[in-house]
Amino acid sequence: MTDADDEIVRSGRDAEATKRALVRAARRRFATEGYRATTVRQIAADVGVNVALINRYFVSKDGLFEACMLRTSDELATRSTVPATTPAEVIERLIAHALNAPNGDDPLQLLLLLRSSGDENADRIRRRTLEHFTRKLAGASGWSPDDPTTEPVLLKAQLAIATMLGVVMLRTSAAVEPVASATAEELAGPLREVLRVLLDDRRP
Repeated sequence: MTDADDEIVRSGRDAEATKRALVRAARRRFATEGYRATTVRQIAADVGVNVALINRYFVSKDGLFEACMLRTSDELATRSTVPATTPAEVIERLIAHALNAPNGDDPLQLLLLLRSSGDENADRIRRRTLEHFTRKLAGASGWSPDDPTTEPVLLKAQLAIATMLGVVMLRTSAAVEPVASATAEELAGPLREVLRVLLDDRRP
């Protein structure tokens, strides 16, 4: 953000900008220090606002954590202003995320999805967010909550998410070779094959 943007956030004049700044700061804190060790005072101080704004916008620490999780889920599901509507589009976006992570905006965002917090409420929010992400992904791949015959798509979508998160973890926090140093070109082909089996029944 620019200095002018920072001043708008600190003043609280732009509620949406302040919310975004708080979520960014909270996500970094939660990912690096864990849910239990992070306080709302620390997050407010990182943004330069009064801690009362967190209670106003998110009600509680749990509410802010849930906002962080939902933002991460939405970013993973879209990575574009245009929602994916076909299995092929979903697959390409998942591959792009797996190969481009970590990114400059929030290199540790996936730790929110990968690590247990040791807090029952936080872990419940994490599970709910992953289920939300699964349903969004499955919906773009043909699943409908009103059609029991599409139920297998939901399981396959979750396996696709597990595959993507596993690749990201091996390439980043675990740095396991040869995945960690493989090029995007080397990984894209095998990943595409796996995800097509899981998500695209109309594949050739």
